[in-house]
Amino acid sequence: MSIPNHILDQLNSQADLVGIIGKHTTLKRAGKEFKGNCPFHGEKTPSFYVNPQKNVYNCFGCGVGGNAISFLRDYENQTFMEAVTELSRQTGIEIPKEDNRNLRYKRTPKKSVPPPQPSVAQPKAPSTTSSSSNSNGNSITFETNNGPNNNNLNNNSPSNSGSNNPNSAPIPDDSASAGYFDEASYYNSAPLADWDSGFYPEDFDPGMGSAPDYHSGSPYSQPQDSQQDSQEGDLYDLLMSISEFYQYNLRNNSRAMAYFKERGLTDSIIEEFKLGYAPSGWQHLEQAFPRDIEGLKALGLVRNSEKGRDYDLLRDRVIFPIRDNQGRVIAFAGRALDNEVNPKYINSSDSPIFHKQHVLYGYYESRQHRANDWLVVEGYMDVIALYQAGIYGAVASMGTAINESQISRLLQLNPTLTLCFDGDSAGQKAAWRTLEVALPVLSDDKELRFLTLPGGHDPDTYIALQGVEAMREQIKNAMPLSQYIFAYLSERYDLSLAEGKAKLMSQVRQLTNNLPKGSSFKYLLNNDIYQKLGGRKGQKNSAHDVLLDFDSDMTVSRMLELCLLFSPNLMQEDPIARIWQESGVADIELYPPRPKQKNKNTDEADKASAEAPVKPAVKVSASATKSPAKGAIQPPPLPSWQDFDSPSLVQLTETINALAPHLPKDTNAAAHFILANLPANQQHTLAKRWFPFWSNLNKRGIIDVDELFDDLLVQLMLQALSKQMSQFKNIIITSYLNRQRQTLLNWSKQQQAEQSSKMA
Repeated sequence: MSIPNHILDQLNSQADLVGIIGKHTTLKRAGKEFKGNCPFHGEKTPSFYVNPQKNVYNCFGCGVGGNAISFLRDYENQTFMEAVTELSRQTGIEIPKEDNRNLRYKRTPKKSVPPPQPSVAQPKAPSTTSSSSNSNGNSITFETNNGPNNNNLNNNSPSNSGSNNPNSAPIPDDSASAGYFDEASYYNSAPLADWDSGFYPEDFDPGMGSAPDYHSGSPYSQPQDSQQDSQEGDLYDLLMSISEFYQYNLRNNSRAMAYFKERGLTDSIIEEFKLGYAPSGWQHLEQAFPRDIEGLKALGLVRNSEKGRDYDLLRDRVIFPIRDNQGRVIAFAGRALDNEVNPKYINSSDSPIFHKQHVLYGYYESRQHRANDWLVVEGYMDVIALYQAGIYGAVASMGTAINESQISRLLQLNPTLTLCFDGDSAGQKAAWRTLEVALPVLSDDKELRFLTLPGGHDPDTYIALQGVEAMREQIKNAMPLSQYIFAYLSERYDLSLAEGKAKLMSQVRQLTNNLPKGSSFKYLLNNDIYQKLGGRKGQKNSAHDVLLDFDSDMTVSRMLELCLLFSPNLMQEDPIARIWQESGVADIELYPPRPKQKNKNTDEADKASAEAPVKPAVKVSASATKSPAKGAIQPPPLPSWQDFDSPSLVQLTETINALAPHLPKDTNAAAHFILANLPANQQHTLAKRWFPFWSNLNKRGIIDVDELFDDLLVQLMLQALSKQMSQFKNIIITSYLNRQRQTLLNWSKQQQAEQSSKMA
């Protein structure tokens, strides 16, 4: 049986060569390669190297070398078909039952597609012509008409309207949701049966969706004497020509080019990633490649409607060519220019040379720059933006979740892999799914890290706003797996209840059971999270250490503001009133009771007092509701938020109280919601401190700041009482305030002593 060369290439490039050879000899990382004793000959000094980027091995001692298939054949004595079958099982790449004829297709004679005729004859405008060549040496001519009607397909004249053009079709009723998208539902619903209805919107500008003139003398038609009508075509060659076609259209469409320019891409990056544009016509590929319809359909780029009409999959979209590990174009992704259009992204369907579960966008380009640090992101533009910024190693999956074999492959290139997903619920669910997929291949020498950029940014927008160095710093400080698991689950369970802690611990055990057999990380992770659930006894000190990392301008009130952003629920019960009550300060009288005089008549006095009717004691306190007698000394009220000399703290507490019913459950989301409702200057001051505070708390496994908050608040309350003492000259009031201050101070010391005893 003959196996297509492209299948062999995929098997060798996707195989876990380090894992295959590692079963027979110990391999240790040596820079970007792995080094060990050669399994083919006995040696004491390692001279055997495995390059996981090129997926080849070589021994400088005996000279043996090769790829995954050759190793299975030469060392494990497997036949060629046994080796191919084994790699197919490992990688999931299917071996076609037929030979490589599935890469070939029959080229048919060019279809005669009559051009739409204008109702009034127009003089032909001058044209410009340029050309390029495909891989077979066939000249491909690009022609554009520079006259007023520069787009014969997208002309708004009556004769070219959708209702009169037999080759046009109405826009389908796409009901799919935005984002990456399974093309199957799109194919089945488009185009509609009513081909007589127009499909151009009323505000359509024919100049914005221009495409070359495809009728007789098509700019993409190969010379008729270059190939015979019965000659077969090659899918790789066809894809290269289509890619050039899309690139040509991008260069000649200002609206599409403006999309990339507005995203900050340079001409060199656009060229390097072969970005393009698919015109809005429903049959532009058929008209550009009239002899390659069979190949276009094999690739899934041309589909057939229920009425038997052919139509193009990608229309009026910027194009991202998808390349394999050898740099060959194997598929396309198209993004709508209008954000309101659904689906936003459409990927090519699987074809004889494209299997989306085995391809990572940006992998080839990153390998060309010998990337060392690898980063999984969500979007194609994120990959390109990072690449343009000089951060190589960013890849994205083909609209599906990244799979185990892809993660294993990236971890062979570097034992640390960073996952960068959006901070919204969808992004975090995707990150969690990736974590679950990665656990079976996460041996003790491998590490996953998680990065959620602040402010809801993705890498593309974050680099544009904050710059390259800020992005590098974010990647450097990405959250380790152990901290991410605790941070993610602690948001989903009520850890104030024993039941919530038990549920969290149960899920952690389920996760760690998926780690490789013999993993030390399994025990360490379970124990680490168990310790974090053991109580709040180290939380205050750890949270305080986080605040010490800030500059010296961090006042107590500013620290309180960060604590309130982290736990706005602290305002559910007025914390100042709570502390006044719990400490006993609220019950202190203006005139303290006089101590009893001890004399010989004490017993009789006590006896008489006991027999006398009980009268309620009269208290004069700050909380008294009765008006004092005229001329009596009035005690000052207990300090409130307004007495802490911090207008920003007052503003924050009022904002939290107003937003309390509407705050999201997610800590970071709630904080940003509060920040968005603060005055601009206060918002800016707090925002730049919030993310490092929040991320450092998560890294330390801190789930609440309640005790730290109380300590900080007591400091402000003591300062406020001292300030009141300096303002009053009356000795009675001064003594009263001093007793309040001392009572609060003693209570605070008692609380700290109790916390210390718990920690012991």
